[in-house]
Amino acid sequence: MRRRKVQSTALQSIGYDPDKHILELEFRDNGGVWQYFNVKPAAYKKFVNSESLGNFFVTRIKGKYPEEKVEYY
Repeated sequence: MRRRKVQSTALQSIGYDPDKHILELEFRDNGGVWQYFNVKPAAYKKFVNSESLGNFFVTRIKGKYPEEKVEYY
């Protein structure tokens, strides 16, 4: 999935597949990449337009959507 760099102390980059409703996040602290499933376009729009991507992630995404760590080789 193509991701774009973002201005965030928590996140390095974000990507989104609107057809499959998958949000992909690359974290700064460990460089890990995670996918979050069933994220509707309206939720993604709220996320990218939020004042703090990290805060929105912790309060509105983490633990609220099925997730999976992505292993890139």
